[in-house]
Amino acid sequence: MPVTIGAVGTAEAISTVDIRAQITGQLQEILFSPGDDVHKGQPLFVLDRRPLEAAQRQAAAIVAKDEAQLKNAAAERERAEDLLRRGILARADYDTNVATAAALEATLSADKAQADEARLNLQYTEIASPLDGRTGALNVHVGDLVRTNDAQPLVTINQVAPIYVTFSVPARFLNDIRQASVHRPLTVTATGQKDSMPGSQQDTKAPASALSAQGDVTFIDNAVDSTTATIKLKATFPNYDLTVWPGLFVQVSLQLSLQAHAIVVPSIAVQTSQQGQYVYVVKADRTVELRRVTVDREQGDVSVIADGLTGGEEIVTEGQLRLAPGARVSTGGRQAKTS
Repeated sequence: MPVTIGAVGTAEAISTVDIRAQITGQLQEILFSPGDDVHKGQPLFVLDRRPLEAAQRQAAAIVAKDEAQLKNAAAERERAEDLLRRGILARADYDTNVATAAALEATLSADKAQADEARLNLQYTEIASPLDGRTGALNVHVGDLVRTNDAQPLVTINQVAPIYVTFSVPARFLNDIRQASVHRPLTVTATGQKDSMPGSQQDTKAPASALSAQGDVTFIDNAVDSTTATIKLKATFPNYDLTVWPGLFVQVSLQLSLQAHAIVVPSIAVQTSQQGQYVYVVKADRTVELRRVTVDREQGDVSVIADGLTGGEEIVTEGQLRLAPGARVSTGGRQAKTS
């Protein structure tokens, strides 16, 4: 029987990226539809290239001009050096030629940097997805002028496979969790209602379909929340079928260990009196015996019995109010009958 801790968890995307423009320009193309699954490197937006292509050509022309001027300055410097060695040119004039050539070299370096920036800006006209994920609502339309300092992103992408489920458990379980996680990954089961997912198209009159997903604990917070005396954990779920959605509330069951040879009964079989808890045990002669039991814990709709029962005994699960010790019973349908 698994030993588990129950909690309420919230699903959250492992990565959330706001897509923004790195240059100012007019939006020409949107290459996806809102809500699409996109892959890393997939093109998403295209901005108008023409102003940046013109800027790149202008930068290239300035670099070409600088290179020509530097070539001429270098030739003049060599001639001045020759004249200086022969004593024909004054030292001050030679130093002027050397300084002019050095200044042109610095100007060329600066203009080359501007040309590199122009080429880089041209690449920014195509915006690609930085990760695998699902797109949200679009905040722009074709023809809009987008800017680097816009308050809203163009679109937000959430990575939903894999996905996190964040939950908190009482801090008294921290040592048990840490010890159990040393030997194996701790398994977490998340359950809930699929029709509670955002964007579900299920008929509200239709019965709810339950979701069930399994993951492993991958994060234990480094501090206990002193206001709630709880410790935060995160479990990672593969979420291949996208049953878990960011923002969804789920019931979480954290499995710490497995209890071997546990004695379990349906919880509805356990009755309570002033003397304690008991069950009706059916003996071989089909009469019932009232047996005092000690319940160790409840797990879902079953109870783990610490004392009072042995494996394989037959017990009454319905109709206990009609029974008394020694009454003879027969099984009809699902309800015990006295005779």
